[in-house]
Amino acid sequence: MALLAWSSRYSVGVKTIDGQHKVLFEILNDLHGAMLKGQAQAMTGPLLRKLVDYTRTHFTAEEAMMAGAKYPGLTEHRALHRDLIKQVEDYSTRYGRGEITLNIHLLNFVRDWLTNHIQKVDHEYGPWLNDHGVH
Repeated sequence: MALLAWSSRYSVGVKTIDGQHKVLFEILNDLHGAMLKGQAQAMTGPLLRKLVDYTRTHFTAEEAMMAGAKYPGLTEHRALHRDLIKQVEDYSTRYGRGEITLNIHLLNFVRDWLTNHIQKVDHEYGPWLNDHGVH
């Protein structure tokens, strides 16, 4: 059972970005699945690294699209991205040092981060990008 299922309410109206968001959902669901199967210890490190790496890739692509469309909220959006990356990297580092284990707190943080960021922040740029030829 997925912790977070993709639905149209998460769509920002930009096909490439929606596809990348779906990958982030998949990584979260892989972490959740590993925990449910008792494989969290073996899978968490690689999946957290994958989450950090893919998040960086996604944010870079998203910011490039916003820059190309001269999105006026880019500076603020970029700052939010940096903060979110720092938080996920912190979890990954703490996990690597053995300070934390994969638990529902971590999963809820990632789930809430994804849903809140996409539904509140990313939805703001979707119409702007569409109006400037990005679909």
